[in-house]
Amino acid sequence: MNSHWALPESDYWSTPFAQALLHHLDLFPGATVLDVAAGGGIPAFYLADLVGEKGAVLAIDIHPQRVSRGRTLQGERFPWLTFEAGDMKNLPDDLPRFDRITGNLSFMFFRPHRLQALKSLTRFLKPGGQIVLTFPSLGTFDSLWERVESEMKARQLDEERTALQEYLEERPSAEQARHWLEECGLQKVEVTEWPLEIASGPGREFLEHPLLRGGFLDDIYECFKDPALASEFMNTISRDLQSFQPLVAQRCAMSGWSPRIGA
Repeated sequence: MNSHWALPESDYWSTPFAQALLHHLDLFPGATVLDVAAGGGIPAFYLADLVGEKGAVLAIDIHPQRVSRGRTLQGERFPWLTFEAGDMKNLPDDLPRFDRITGNLSFMFFRPHRLQALKSLTRFLKPGGQIVLTFPSLGTFDSLWERVESEMKARQLDEERTALQEYLEERPSAEQARHWLEECGLQKVEVTEWPLEIASGPGREFLEHPLLRGGFLDDIYECFKDPALASEFMNTISRDLQSFQPLVAQRCAMSGWSPRIGA
């Protein structure tokens, strides 16, 4: 199937993860798709183009501003694609079942009770339906975490090290993703990882990096009770970029199928 809607080459984070998602996704014209944590539409527009006018894509995101951005980008295109604000962990019971459920860069937002959230989501799969989710798995930016931990240790920042360790232990692994899919009763489970190197320069370029800041560097800042100390600490880290390059993320795609009735 050829798509007229390409994934944006300028997005160096969402697009590579979406490519991992599409590697596993078995889509067909006329399919109904629930896309969670849809953001501004990567890959919702691509999915809508593939399923065609006989299909339907419901793209939900908890942030209304992202929903508005998706609707703005959509304009009059793909009337079978709908952007709605909603919490993927608390979807209404009267939501229909879907042939496919997707979620690009979504699984990290299932915390703190990932298995419970996954079970809640998979109940909206039709029998024989498929779910595919992507997330940065355990191992992502390990060189950075090791540099931060060594700096905290050298400065005897014990409380901050404890907070960092709690964050690191909470990150999901590919093996955990496989286990949780199986716990949900899904079949033909596949979980795959691909490395993705993120480029950055030192100093402000690193500290304000659009991919690193949200959800990664912010987690380091949150380990500190003193904002001034956090700022000084991260400035030190940012000037020592060469010690933890390359910065490598692990793109993880997890896929499973709902059992068919009578199977």
